[in-house]
Amino acid sequence: MQFSELGLGPEVLQAISEVGYTTPTPIQEKAIPWVLQGRDVLGCAQTGTGKTASFTLPMIEILAQGRARARMPRSLILEPTRELAAQVADNFEIYGKYHKLNMALLIGGESFGDQVKKLERGVDVLIATPGRMIDLFERGNILLSDIKILVIDEADRMLDMGFIPDIERIVGLLPKLRQTLFFSATMPPEIRRLADQFLMNPREITVAPPASPAATVTQALAVAYDEDKRKVLRHLLQTEDVKNAFIFCNRKKDVGILHQSLSRHGFNAGALHGDMVQSKRTETLEAFKQGSIDLLVCSDVAARGIDIKGVSHVFNFDVPFNAEDYVHRIGRTGRAGLTGRAFTIAAPEDGRLVQAIEKLIGREIPRVLIDGLETPELEFEESGRGRRRPRRKDEGRKEEGRKSEPRSARPPRSRAADRTEAGDSAAATPVPEERAARPERSERSVRARPERTDRPVQDRPERPVREDRPREDRRSRFADRGEDRRRRRDEDDDRTPVIGFGDDVPAFILRAARPVRPAALPDSDAEG
Repeated sequence: MQFSELGLGPEVLQAISEVGYTTPTPIQEKAIPWVLQGRDVLGCAQTGTGKTASFTLPMIEILAQGRARARMPRSLILEPTRELAAQVADNFEIYGKYHKLNMALLIGGESFGDQVKKLERGVDVLIATPGRMIDLFERGNILLSDIKILVIDEADRMLDMGFIPDIERIVGLLPKLRQTLFFSATMPPEIRRLADQFLMNPREITVAPPASPAATVTQALAVAYDEDKRKVLRHLLQTEDVKNAFIFCNRKKDVGILHQSLSRHGFNAGALHGDMVQSKRTETLEAFKQGSIDLLVCSDVAARGIDIKGVSHVFNFDVPFNAEDYVHRIGRTGRAGLTGRAFTIAAPEDGRLVQAIEKLIGREIPRVLIDGLETPELEFEESGRGRRRPRRKDEGRKEEGRKSEPRSARPPRSRAADRTEAGDSAAATPVPEERAARPERSERSVRARPERTDRPVQDRPERPVREDRPREDRRSRFADRGEDRRRRRDEDDDRTPVIGFGDDVPAFILRAARPVRPAALPDSDAEG
């Protein structure tokens, strides 16, 4: 089947032909017709199969009719990482070059002002990460009442990064009547529950078994101790025909340490992890795409959706904690029909992680041996925190005379063993000559201090003998003391009752009152 048979317009077909694509992938062949019909789609396909183009191409065709209003985008695409969001934006620019569609990229690490200006001009396609999307919505810069198409890409990665509560909040702000496209490389039960919640009578498309690596990738596993893992990695880089490669670490701090180690040994390497500023992340990834950097030491931030053509190798310096992340990591190579090689370096205590990966992919990963280095066996027992590293075969004991019996078999040490009365214990344990020459002392003995002769000892005067008084005299003396305390307390307290206002007399009372003259009474005789 050709792209021209999928129902796409001439402008989109011309852009596809200029890129050099003529035949759609299985996910594109099945998803594009349903998206053009306006149906909800639940797509599940392994990484590197072209899921991005399966929704970008029909979206461009649908959005070609209509016009966006200020701060009211017409479509929304949610991505888990900044790099993946930027890559989707690049695809829209390539495939939509013959359409006048406005696009905005909302990711962290960029200026709010520039993003707000794009929203005010009107946006047809809004590509965002959940965190920045919620920030701009709370600021009042986005109105989501005009969303016609919603795309949730890499849903399983959203689950791993803890974005599901944000996704549920954003979906709750969108119109009920919309078209929803839900894409994921794996379909765990949690993702299935979200799909049932967000989609309405979806068309489910599965083009490959969930979490299956590409057949074009050759896999291998090397087992080494932790201190030998860098040597194993350098050996593989020198013996393999490495054109460019991703090197994955589980922790961000290990990314920086491994990057410095490779740089000191003369390798052209760069670092990429989530704590870097966005400008540095973009610069490093662009340098790797252009070939300025041969090796990219990175965390799982680069394990999803990063599409770089011609990557020859992938090295897992650490075994991923999640078995499904292994499929995404090695999916950075062997893309677009090309072959690739993936090597994983495992420590002995990573046995259960390797076992989970082999159970997921359905086959055993072939082992490789490194010349000059010991290859330990993987441990599949349940390991607890604080477990010691297994001892090497060539490691000798630090002390030749150290006892070989276990600690639990040794007799407990006690002070009683040092006593002279315990003759059996003293005879069983040889005592060094220096210790035997020491004087015996009991448990409660105190080391005697040397006598000081620098100053003479003065005789203290004898303390006068306390005279014995009768019990009646002592009682009377204590009674007198109590009476004195009560008398002093009474003198301190002013217990005199206050009559009237006391010393605080209001001023109006002290003012002299004017005499009141009585009114002249009428003369009764005169009236009569």
